Amino acid sequence: MPELTVEEARSAAAEGWTWGYALLQNYRTMYPQAVDQDDPRYVGGFGRFRHYAEPFTPANTDVVTPNNDTPYSWAWLDLRAEPYVVSVPAVDRYYVLPLHDLDTSYVGYVGARTTGSEAGDYLVAGPGWDGVAPEGVTGVLRAATFLVGILGRTSVAGPDDVPALRDIQERYRLRPLSEFTGTGAPPPVDEPVWPVWREEDLGTVEFFTLLDFLLQFFPILGAERELRGRLAALGVRGSGEFEPAALKPEIRAAVEEGIEDARARLEEAKKDAADSTHWFGTRAEHGTDYLTRAVGVDKGLYGLPAAEAWYAGWARDDQGNRPPNAATHDHVIRFAPGALPPARYFWSATMYRLPERLLVANEIDRYSIGDRTPGLVDDDGGLTLYVRKDRPTDPKQAANWLPAPDGPFTIAIRVYGPDASVLDGSWSLPALSVET
Repeated sequence: MPELTVEEARSAAAEGWTWGYALLQNYRTMYPQAVDQDDPRYVGGFGRFRHYAEPFTPANTDVVTPNNDTPYSWAWLDLRAEPYVVSVPAVDRYYVLPLHDLDTSYVGYVGARTTGSEAGDYLVAGPGWDGVAPEGVTGVLRAATFLVGILGRTSVAGPDDVPALRDIQERYRLRPLSEFTGTGAPPPVDEPVWPVWREEDLGTVEFFTLLDFLLQFFPILGAERELRGRLAALGVRGSGEFEPAALKPEIRAAVEEGIEDARARLEEAKKDAADSTHWFGTRAEHGTDYLTRAVGVDKGLYGLPAAEAWYAGWARDDQGNRPPNAATHDHVIRFAPGALPPARYFWSATMYRLPERLLVANEIDRYSIGDRTPGLVDDDGGLTLYVRKDRPTDPKQAANWLPAPDGPFTIAIRVYGPDASVLDGSWSLPALSVET
């Protein structure tokens, strides 16, 4: 393969960083959950569920912008030896088990919206599997990578509903295909030497060392063949042997410049990214728009596609403050009569502190507010939310208080099962207004 020029190396590094950003951010979560047994976030390795049976609090830091509506069920699958079967019971509420590839593109969804409320067994096959689905399998999902993640969500109606939630979660099952069919297991695959996750690798040439390791689990796809060829010319071939020190000094400098180019493009793209309509989806839905995918990964890793759950928020308030800051202003959100978020299931607004994008500790332990929040005051068919760090003295305002941190914040609106008016833009969010 011809050696890249300095300009070509810079361009390839920028494109490769944007494309690979999702893989590294995914590994950032997978490593402590599936690999590092000493990490408190460890789920038990591959092929196991770890359920959270209660809504998240500020103490939970497994993922940025966690939702507080649908407690999580985490799992990771290694499909190199054989497929897995995901089994679900009959479920009497909103739930979804979305399965994502190594680059966060969704393989498919098992849940209320897509497969219904009935029990079922769903086979998840990795690249190149050409077997026959056994009798009794409800459906087949085909992954493009050998490592697949699941971030399941199951709705909970409040503390009294937790026992029923836990019962449902405990009946989600993962089994290798051989266990499901009662046949002999295939030979085990070699255990790789998993690289330790290091946050600083995102901004250095070592980004491509980790990317090269991960590409061992990611066969080349037709739409990405040219990009993978340019990465291979840099030495990022999926061998797990990429060595930045082997690069010529001028090529290494070009790679570093390409990384900075890509990071600047991502920051620019994030500035006015207000809703999630195109951030999350299947590989077909993503296409080759890797920058938009990177925005979604950065804004809300493992967010659901808009048809499942529509996400939005505010990059600024109505006075142009970006981001909004509760240390300097109180804010209100006014939904006019008949203009509440139209949802098939439910909606919520969740507060996060910046820059961490984690839940905000407060005196009433309220981290989100929505159509299932008890005690909201609704005088005229509309709803006013009071967004501030201090509890309002007026009882009606206090009932509708969304506590904010003493500093910059962001709010995520989630509409589960959004109406068509949400998806086509004919319904829109009201302003985040500075209270005067």
